[in-house]
Amino acid sequence: MGFLKPTIPAMPAIPEVKPLPTAPSYEDTDRAAAAKAKTDKIRASRIGRSATILTSAKGLEDDEYSTKKTLLGG
Repeated sequence: MGFLKPTIPAMPAIPEVKPLPTAPSYEDTDRAAAAKAKTDKIRASRIGRSATILTSAKGLEDDEYSTKKTLLGG
């Protein structure tokens, strides 16, 4: 019963593909300066935090801290 089926219209033509615009360059001086400032800030905070650690793999570095009485049960 092919005469009862509607005819399928032809597909429209595919439009021409336009080229994409060029991507912005991420290698600029502003980005490099911002990245350097961020790393410097992180490095400075690490130095400050590591200076407060009094122990090493061998234990306390000074005997003064190990013999000093404290209120925390020493």
